[in-house]
Amino acid sequence: MKAVFIVYNQALIDKILDVLRRLGLRGYTQWEHVKGVGGDHGEPHLGTHTWPAINLAMLVLCDADEALRLMQELKAIDDSAPEQGLRAYVWDAQSW
Repeated sequence: MKAVFIVYNQALIDKILDVLRRLGLRGYTQWEHVKGVGGDHGEPHLGTHTWPAINLAMLVLCDADEALRLMQELKAIDDSAPEQGLRAYVWDAQSW
């Protein structure tokens, strides 16, 4: 099982949810009002007057094939709007 952790500009929520729906991934946990600064070229998303953008974060648990398809879809979203900010990471996960 894989855990896909996604951090993205709130403006992308509809695109992210559409990808989950199309891939049949129903289960996720979402955090709102996530603040941070991207790596090399990212602008701060701090929810302030100076840096008003804010992020959301999501954790999706799925099998390895689904995680690969999800990551490919997320990459396509990021490539189409790189100024928005979207990062995704995959970890191994175990349930008990």
